[in-house]
Amino acid sequence: MNIQAEKLKLIRMLLNTKKPSVLASIRKIFEKEHEGDFWNTLSEEEKDDIRQGVEELNSGNKYPYNDIMSKHR
Repeated sequence: MNIQAEKLKLIRMLLNTKKPSVLASIRKIFEKEHEGDFWNTLSEEEKDDIRQGVEELNSGNKYPYNDIMSKHR
């Protein structure tokens, strides 16, 4: 894929659109892209909890969804 050619095609399409919803969708895509990785928004405690959960899953410690949800309701 030629990235420059693709950008030019997208620019032409953007200039020719008459739909505000298309522009809004494109804006959302770019805004989301600039938010960054969600991992960087987590606290160290949240990251540690996730890491612990992954380790538990990898070691075979799994619990049924309904059991977990009933405990926390």
